[in-house]
Amino acid sequence: MSNPQYETYVPPAYGGSRAAPGDPYRAQPPGHEVYGTYEAQGMPYEDTYRPAYETPVPSPRSGGGRRAAHRRRARYTERADAGSVRRLLPQALVVAFLAGGTTAFVAKDKAIELSVDGRQRTLHTFADDVTELLREEGVEVGAHDTVAPAPGAALTSGDEVAVRYGRPVRLTLDGHRREVWTTARTVGGALRQLGVRAEGAYVSTSRSRRIGREGLALDVRTERAVTVMADGRARTVRTNAATVREAVEEAGITLRGQDTTSVPPGSFPRDGQTVTVLRITDTREIREEPVPFHVRRTQDPALFQGTEVVEQAGQPGLRRTTYSLRTVNGVRQKPRRIRSEIVREPRPQLVSVGTKPRPRSVQGADHLDWQALAACESGGRPDAVDSSGTYGGLYQFDTRTWHNLGGTGRPQDAPAAEQTYRAKKLYVRQGASPWPHCGGRLHG
Repeated sequence: MSNPQYETYVPPAYGGSRAAPGDPYRAQPPGHEVYGTYEAQGMPYEDTYRPAYETPVPSPRSGGGRRAAHRRRARYTERADAGSVRRLLPQALVVAFLAGGTTAFVAKDKAIELSVDGRQRTLHTFADDVTELLREEGVEVGAHDTVAPAPGAALTSGDEVAVRYGRPVRLTLDGHRREVWTTARTVGGALRQLGVRAEGAYVSTSRSRRIGREGLALDVRTERAVTVMADGRARTVRTNAATVREAVEEAGITLRGQDTTSVPPGSFPRDGQTVTVLRITDTREIREEPVPFHVRRTQDPALFQGTEVVEQAGQPGLRRTTYSLRTVNGVRQKPRRIRSEIVREPRPQLVSVGTKPRPRSVQGADHLDWQALAACESGGRPDAVDSSGTYGGLYQFDTRTWHNLGGTGRPQDAPAAEQTYRAKKLYVRQGASPWPHCGGRLHG
């Protein structure tokens, strides 16, 4: 790339082709060569300068020889005066300028080998350092790009400058995902640069695949040693499997039915990990269990206080429960309930509770020995029932007689005081005849 401060004329003998605009020494049309250009500036002058290769060399036969040349130089010296010296001075300055400009031009120009992301080319530049070179060439670098030598490093002719662009890689290595950057242009190069052990590894894409500036997603599973314990044997395999289940299969072990492993089968197998295969058998067992019934009590003003009558007997319900009976590697586990359902709802028990105040006495029967009669009939037990189930209570009432006396339910379920009260009422009606064997005890 050109630089205006170095726009100077270089004579053709030095390979030049350009001159600053308005320079009297810029290239001229044929017949107007640079020599004698002072005429173009209105300065009459006879150009006496000729390059060495244009100066005629006298032939030995011409008779001139060294002596003739000496005479010519002498004549030229004699004709020189102060005016001609003044006219020669600008030309001498121009020649000195041309020589100095050419030297500066050559010193500033550098031949550089520039490689941008693998594309290499040779260029000439006046840049003093790497940063200036990249700016002149329009090469932009970011935080993840690399430049060697580093930006700001001085340049000399023959240097090599390399720019490598960074590429984002979403790397999943052995189940762990992370975002990384690489300047490698292929997957294989990226693995080497990132220090990933690729021997025996699974790589989700070809290692020769090129990585564009936009990057790519890469899944790598390195080779690991996994020990599988199954059926009393241990097997160690080297694998790059993605799951424990795959590693177990690579060990030649088949999981059947409900078989599983000591770690989740879908988890990632780690290097040096030991996995135990669990052989599982599972059976079902159904159990029926009773469901207790509830007792509902209702107050009844027709019954004496302390009296409870069962109006409806309660009935238990039925629950059916299914259990799983599991054995793991031959060892039976605790039963596990799978489901439960009510087959029959329980029926509540209905009980009437007396609230009627109990009478104190029955006229004409209070003076009798009712305790002696009870001891003879039932042994003094209010809940006594004869062997036939017909008679019950302290005084061995049958149910029909009991109801005729105003009782409810069964006599043996009533309180002792109520039983005595109704026995007195029966005596007032029929005397001691209802108790043919023990009635005499009433009178002592």
